[in-house]
Amino acid sequence: MRLRPTITKSSMVDDKIEMNNDSDAYATANTNDPKNVQELTQYVQSLLQTIQDKFQNMSEQILSRIDEMGNRIDDLEKNIGDLMTQAGYYFSNFPELYKNCKADPECPYNEDLDLKRCWGYEYNCANKNQYSTPHCPGDYKGWVKTKQDQINTFYAQADFGYIKQQLQEMKVICEPLFADDSSLECSDHLRFCRGRNIFMNFTSLLKRTEPLRYKMDILGDNDIGGYCKYYSERLKEHLDHISPLQSWGPEMQHFKQLSRRPIIENDCDIVIEKPTFIMKIDATVNMYHHFCDFFNLYASLHLNASAPDAFTTDVHILVWETFTYHSAFQETWKAFTQHPIWDLKTFRGETVCFKNVVFPLLPRMIFGLYYNTPIIHGCESSGLFHAFSQHILHRLNIPLLKRKDRKIRITLLSRDTKYRKILNENELVEALEKEDYFVQKVIYNKEISFRKQLEITRNTDMLIGMHGAGLTHLMFLPDWAAVFELYNCEDPNCYKDLTRLRGLKYTTWEIQSKLFQQDQGQHPDGGAHAKFTNYSFDKDEFLRLVALTAKHIKEHPKFKKFLEEIEDKTEVSSRKPQDVAGGSDSEEQVCKVPENVHKRYEYKLNNRKTKKLRDEL
Repeated sequence: MRLRPTITKSSMVDDKIEMNNDSDAYATANTNDPKNVQELTQYVQSLLQTIQDKFQNMSEQILSRIDEMGNRIDDLEKNIGDLMTQAGYYFSNFPELYKNCKADPECPYNEDLDLKRCWGYEYNCANKNQYSTPHCPGDYKGWVKTKQDQINTFYAQADFGYIKQQLQEMKVICEPLFADDSSLECSDHLRFCRGRNIFMNFTSLLKRTEPLRYKMDILGDNDIGGYCKYYSERLKEHLDHISPLQSWGPEMQHFKQLSRRPIIENDCDIVIEKPTFIMKIDATVNMYHHFCDFFNLYASLHLNASAPDAFTTDVHILVWETFTYHSAFQETWKAFTQHPIWDLKTFRGETVCFKNVVFPLLPRMIFGLYYNTPIIHGCESSGLFHAFSQHILHRLNIPLLKRKDRKIRITLLSRDTKYRKILNENELVEALEKEDYFVQKVIYNKEISFRKQLEITRNTDMLIGMHGAGLTHLMFLPDWAAVFELYNCEDPNCYKDLTRLRGLKYTTWEIQSKLFQQDQGQHPDGGAHAKFTNYSFDKDEFLRLVALTAKHIKEHPKFKKFLEEIEDKTEVSSRKPQDVAGGSDSEEQVCKVPENVHKRYEYKLNNRKTKKLRDEL
């Protein structure tokens, strides 16, 4: 498979060449000098008519392209119309685009531009202007010296402070001296790297017959390199986390300094022009683990946000294995790329040069993000997790539906698996339906598309379920929502910590004597295990915990604000809430980065300019 970039000439340039050729041919066919004034007049008129026809054709093509460009801009503005109040976070990092917007009277972001906004990792970002501030109501004593130390610790562990730390750690491994040279820079322990004009040799994969996943020997000596000033000792200092999903050490340890520029010298079978993210991914069948991949990819977009197109989907994703990618959650990739997902089979037997390549943060890093995240006691509400949630919901167009009443929406996750079933599930649901709740029982499996699952979750106020990967949906609940993990199956911190990071209310079973285990449970490798059995729950205790959780939701300021819209409506649809189309702006969504806004201010032709150009033509 050849992916060499195809270079085509502009059709307008072709037209000019064709016009010149036609004129030459006409002149050649009429080499005889005009014999009289009449022949001279006919000759000149014919030549002028030919030139006029060509210019008319070119003008029509230009106008057609202007109209096409206008349509594209209109579509773009529709897609980012709900970003008006959020654009400041984007424009503050790219002041040139900010100036273009301010100078453009038709820029839709003018009223809400505020350069004081920042994500939190920028060098000049003041605390009061950052995306969010952690909420730390718990006691700090015994952990750190002061309350501010507690807040700072959480921010560095699990918020945009983690991004800031990675940026501060970045060090040059491969230094370019000229524009066409290679470059490579990485953070400590090689958890994140990015490079330009990087050479990779995949010819050895032709000899590998076994499926490749979680392998540390995909590349061998000299299979990766660049033309640059190479700091080999600096690289060796950070080869301390050699593990498939903990660092890029297994790959970068084979980096070599090339003797010539691989792209300029045509040393590559394939040259990849678009930015490429190479990913070593976790278990794709499990939502909890696979979303660790997506979350760290999103965090890496911020790490790599050095250009206005940092959040574009016009990038490639290369999964570092030979298995053809498939997952129940694969629609999530559309939040990051508009192109098919590659795997190593795509380049088997080839030498490949990547003009821009990113090696993102990994799913199982030591003291990493999401999985293995150490969280200081007493803090919650990571802005980074909130931003990720909103990014996915926005890019996948998941609506926040209108409602016709004030009932709390409860979604109970039912399981079609062998273990961790709720044995008296119907009894609990019937008891809830007798209260003043809107209740739905769902099974999140292949029968419901993942987009539909996210829509159900986003329009849920209370998510109830047994310990399991389905609770990962909590990341996409509204900001006022709560999670009721019926029983944690002796794994108390997993979804409790994820709920804390997302900034939601967490409830779990409190009185062990009112929980009934079917049997002791048997782990496949032997021994009793709480995750390998089923449970039933005392109905009255269940209702008590639901009521306490519902009270928290009702008193949440954002839920109250959301309900105000219902009271202000003069006409309400009689359809069921889940059937009502449309969205709401009541929930804060301050992180939806305009995907291609940079292009708008590079090439936009507004109506005034278009009219002027038409007149000139």
